[in-house]
Amino acid sequence: MRSVTYSMSVSLDGYIVGPDGDFAWTTPDEEVFRFWIDETREVGVHLLGRRLYETMLYWETAEQDRTLDDSELEWAALWNPLPKVVFSTTLTAVQGNARLASGGLAEEIERLRTEPGEGDIAIGGATLAAEAGGAGLIDEYRTMVYPVLVGGGIPFFPRSQRRVDLELIGTHTFSSRVVYLRYRVARRP
Repeated sequence: MRSVTYSMSVSLDGYIVGPDGDFAWTTPDEEVFRFWIDETREVGVHLLGRRLYETMLYWETAEQDRTLDDSELEWAALWNPLPKVVFSTTLTAVQGNARLASGGLAEEIERLRTEPGEGDIAIGGATLAAEAGGAGLIDEYRTMVYPVLVGGGIPFFPRSQRRVDLELIGTHTFSSRVVYLRYRVARRP
């Protein structure tokens, strides 16, 4: 069965964007960007909330941007054909290799888990991930922790009363002092 992963950049104090909506501090250097490219190769389908979908729309036509370097072009070539499911109550259409979710999040994840296919089911966006985490649907949390304190904003982890035990399955420290942490949800019998 395909695993559901939630992977995003996060400040040391736990936010994916700061209180002013800024996330420029997550701009990866070449080493971190290369790592993200390799991580994305393991994804079979990506679930996105509306805000992340709209942020990522840039990549739909990025190949036309003559200022992109080879890594950015490689990312675009990998991201664009990747199947995406967008969860939104306001969008009526999406672009590229994306479709609007036809059901609720739990229903979509269960359907995708049983479909034949390779690669993880990746979730992007804190709001969507909070819903999936609250329903116990996330198998792995992957954080790219940046050495910055932003003091507030949108948290990576939802603020809920539910306890989730995790098992560390991997770490990597980059030369830029960014630290990657990979945790599997400890399922109790």
